[in-house]
Amino acid sequence: MQEKVIIAAALTGSASTPHKINPAVPVTPEQIAHEAIAARAAGAAIVHIHVRDVDTGLPSMAFGLYEEVVARIRDSGSDVIINLTTGPGARYRPDEKDPRRASHDSTMTTSEKRVEHILRLKPDICSLDIATMNFPSYAFVNLPRQIEEMAHLIQEAGVKPELEVFDLGGAWLGRSLVERGVIRGRALFQLCMGVPWAAPGTPENMIAMRNTLPSGALWAAFGISSNEFPMVAQAAILGGHVRVGLEDNLYIAKGQLATGNAQLVERAARIVESLGSQVATPAEARQILELA
Repeated sequence: MQEKVIIAAALTGSASTPHKINPAVPVTPEQIAHEAIAARAAGAAIVHIHVRDVDTGLPSMAFGLYEEVVARIRDSGSDVIINLTTGPGARYRPDEKDPRRASHDSTMTTSEKRVEHILRLKPDICSLDIATMNFPSYAFVNLPRQIEEMAHLIQEAGVKPELEVFDLGGAWLGRSLVERGVIRGRALFQLCMGVPWAAPGTPENMIAMRNTLPSGALWAAFGISSNEFPMVAQAAILGGHVRVGLEDNLYIAKGQLATGNAQLVERAARIVESLGSQVATPAEARQILELA
């Protein structure tokens, strides 16, 4: 176990309808920034950020929304570490009449477009998905060449990539990127557990994925839905860091909606402390993650 465990809060995510199930899911930049600050006060050292269209609540890639969220957090004086997503832009669904073409709701775009907000806003960290996989209604497409292009652009901007791995093959690919020097410095991995149809959220799968990572890598893990808090405990026991948040889970208990990200962070902090570790502050997290 780590003496200091970093807690990240994933504030809103990119699913289409969670705000309709739980009204605590933030939609507007003001709401997302407020949730970030509240999560920091509850013990989160990192906030992971997607943005949503303010009128529809649907996931968005609009630069202005990212810009406003980041500005609000920075202007508040918060020391929380900002982690922006680069996941949008990888959804593909074939057109029903011509599967060689993308459907109207596919979001596939270039590497440059997917990291445009990273290059301009320069967060501390950004996600880098190491996965091509099936989601329930579309394919999530991240080909090795595109991953390498994005990794280069991200690191040239002085931002640390967080490699999101969803299964054992992704962990293997991520290790290869580190071994070949595509990922520079001490690598940071996020093990994503229980996402349909990736690695089920079990201790055995987390151990196998952790054991596949390159020697000396930093890692964290999360589980979705009812897996969230068991995976917090499992990651902390195995020497990793942890993530919770309304992106991953809408409930604080069975049938009881969470009141916000802060409530989920508070529960994670109690789990970490009950296992004998301490919750890392943002300053301590910066040292652990070797952020400039």
